[in-house]
Amino acid sequence: MASKSLYDFTVNDVAGLFLDTADAIVVVDPAIDAYKSIIRRGMFETFLKESGIYHDLILDLWFHFNDSNEKVAGDYQIFADSTGVFKTKYSRRLRLVLEDEKVSHLVQLTVYPFDNASKYIFVMDEFDDNESLQESLTTKKINTIQNTYLFSMYIDLVADTTSSINVTEISDDVVNYNLKYSDWRMMIVNMIWPEDQEQFLRRTDPEYLKKNFTPGRTSSYDCMMRNLEGNFIWVKLIFSRAQTYNDDDYRFVFMVQDINDKSMELMSTLQKYEEKAIKDPLTGVLNHGEIETQLNNAITRRQSSDDPVSVMMLDLDHFKQVNDNYGHAVGDVTLKHFAKLLMDASVEEKALVGRWGGEEFVIVCREKNAEEASAMAENLRQKVEAYQFPDIYHITCSIGVTELKADDEFKEAFNRLDKAMYASKHNGRNKVTLL
Repeated sequence: MASKSLYDFTVNDVAGLFLDTADAIVVVDPAIDAYKSIIRRGMFETFLKESGIYHDLILDLWFHFNDSNEKVAGDYQIFADSTGVFKTKYSRRLRLVLEDEKVSHLVQLTVYPFDNASKYIFVMDEFDDNESLQESLTTKKINTIQNTYLFSMYIDLVADTTSSINVTEISDDVVNYNLKYSDWRMMIVNMIWPEDQEQFLRRTDPEYLKKNFTPGRTSSYDCMMRNLEGNFIWVKLIFSRAQTYNDDDYRFVFMVQDINDKSMELMSTLQKYEEKAIKDPLTGVLNHGEIETQLNNAITRRQSSDDPVSVMMLDLDHFKQVNDNYGHAVGDVTLKHFAKLLMDASVEEKALVGRWGGEEFVIVCREKNAEEASAMAENLRQKVEAYQFPDIYHITCSIGVTELKADDEFKEAFNRLDKAMYASKHNGRNKVTLL
């Protein structure tokens, strides 16, 4: 064959050379969801079966992470059927990793539809190591620029089509999909966080996009979306209408950007500031403003609900003597330990603890009537009495308890609570009084 003249080559010669050099040739019949391997050489002896399910072959070829054989989450595998539809010839490069291997194989895939595009021929060839290395270096440069963009595609609302779909965690190349925009929209909504789905459907609605986007306009919003690993992350959804001079031409670019790390950092910062705004800096319980807000909220809920709510006020007995005899530093430590006792006892009780001021604390007891709150208060009184505080060893507390009434206003409820606590003080301290 090597000495044969160029002009003597025939179709049969070329076909023979093709069969001798191709690494893999597969015939596909999507109607029965099956494929048959005609030729398997090299890595394809392991990668391909003699015959198998076409849907599984598409998953193996497309729906895995870059440089890995780890499959994407099952929710996204629903797109496999639309990926494996070919009306015309199609070619692209793939990175495939065999089981128990760590190094990826760079493969060129070409698809030839035949029999009126009802069946396909897949031809696959592996690149040599040098070509694979050059491709990898190029890919790394691209990923450096685009690594935050998880997904992009082109949309034509008039034709109801999607095209140029790119999923960066699967491949750097455009993936072949045959999807209407209307179908894609209803499939992808299941990957959006349930509380964000209504907003997603509203803002991706074709009529909304037509009404709110002039040519060249870009808009975005943040939501939580399931990634290819199956975990919900924060993303930015970006829509940009193509700049055209035809007002009836509604073509868009849609992108999904990974903003999870920045969003989590922002939320962590906001949480710290929120805690500073509502927490007492010394004891860590709610500050006066926040516990007063919670007490007001409890009164409002009680006015419209039959669910019981009770409140208690606690005051350390003879606390001034602690500051006078041991110093304010020991007094602060005493308040911290007292607050922790209250917090530890209140967690299981679904109660909210706040510092009213000085050595006075308030606890809002949700779902507790007067008797239940009194029992909780007595338990707290005994724990404080038995506790060994640093330096001072023992101190007691006086507690007042009241159950909120349906017709209570804040002033009325608080005065009753205050009187109950001072009744405990007046009657010898280290007591619980219910009013």
